[in-house]
Amino acid sequence: MSTETEKELNHTVETFKKYKNLLRELTVKNVKLKYRNSWLGILWSFIQPLLHMIVLSVVFGNLLGRKSNLIVCYPVYIFTGRLLFSFFKGSSKQAMTSFRRNQAIIKKVYVPKYMYPLSAILSNFVTFAISIICFICVWIFFKVTGFQGGHGLTATPYMLLCWVPMLILLIFCTGVGLILSVVSVYFRDVEYIWDVFTQLLFYMVPIIYHFSTIKRPWIRLVIKLNPLYSMIEMFRHCVLYGQMLSWKLLLYSTVVSLITLFIGVWFFNKKSDDIVYHL
Repeated sequence: MSTETEKELNHTVETFKKYKNLLRELTVKNVKLKYRNSWLGILWSFIQPLLHMIVLSVVFGNLLGRKSNLIVCYPVYIFTGRLLFSFFKGSSKQAMTSFRRNQAIIKKVYVPKYMYPLSAILSNFVTFAISIICFICVWIFFKVTGFQGGHGLTATPYMLLCWVPMLILLIFCTGVGLILSVVSVYFRDVEYIWDVFTQLLFYMVPIIYHFSTIKRPWIRLVIKLNPLYSMIEMFRHCVLYGQMLSWKLLLYSTVVSLITLFIGVWFFNKKSDDIVYHL
């Protein structure tokens, strides 16, 4: 490592330590603002994924839930995929609009600009973590009652590895969020394009259907290339089937996430200094 690179890295670390309290405050503020003027407040982190699971199970249960013997307890199957996908969609969207929402502060006070998209992602991760509690309750309910094939759910020590795909997803979302936060400042239409893209992406990831129902080879390849597929499948291996993580999925998703994070940090550092002139 060259002297310049080492100095720059040390400066970045020192700056992060200096503003870490601000990052925490921004994260807490984002969580509070999300549920501001809401009667139920943080309880929506429980209610929202639960309602999504119920609606999707009722709509697609008979159509897709019983076509594959590989699906164990279709409502919980949907819950796992919807949970991770919601975090990706919410964190990327919040990071993308973070500069516009904080432009008044950015123009007046110096703060490392990555604090804004990073705090947006972390606040969504907090909500995601709270939703995991709701998932545990749902998992126990179906396991105990046996409703919708709940007896097929398996509890093993491998369930404790569920934090691995969650961490990889956080890394991936950080990289994507950093890129989108800059691009959306220069091109405001990206926000609307991203809404359409994530809606299409929802159906291009096995959330409401099983991968085995896809027969066309090129579609199967497109789905496998999507890193979200690997993360969701690993999460399901742990909490749905009680299995060890697939090392192939783990390797692929980790490499793609780290590359995305590297590209995001490089792109952000290159363009972030000009952001204030375009807000």
